[in-house]
Amino acid sequence: MTEDKNKRIIKAPGGMFNELVVRIKLVLRLMGDPRVNLLYKLLPVASLIYLILPTDLMPFLPFDDALVIWLACYLFIEIAPPDVVQEHLNELRRVVQIGWEDAPTPPEENPPSSEDIVDAEFQEVKD
Repeated sequence: MTEDKNKRIIKAPGGMFNELVVRIKLVLRLMGDPRVNLLYKLLPVASLIYLILPTDLMPFLPFDDALVIWLACYLFIEIAPPDVVQEHLNELRRVVQIGWEDAPTPPEENPPSSEDIVDAEFQEVKD
């Protein structure tokens, strides 16, 4: 019961933006991975070509470009081999988590134990 009391959850800074950066890096890593089918890699490339093209196919929707890119990247991650995606995602999350696992706890949360206290006598020396 005391073990549960001493555990803390530390969230990495950034939240939604941090997750967005991880997803972008995941897509880039999957694009460079030879284990992912070349036809699957055309999906994000096609969405970027759609963004660059001057003709707008859906003028009634102001966020259509962002929606197309998001959908293409989402589908790319979903149809890529799951073991390859998980491997890259684990590596990216490990890199993001560096420094948070070994973060020192504040002194008020870690009171000194009897092993930390030294009982001794001292003498003050004046120069």
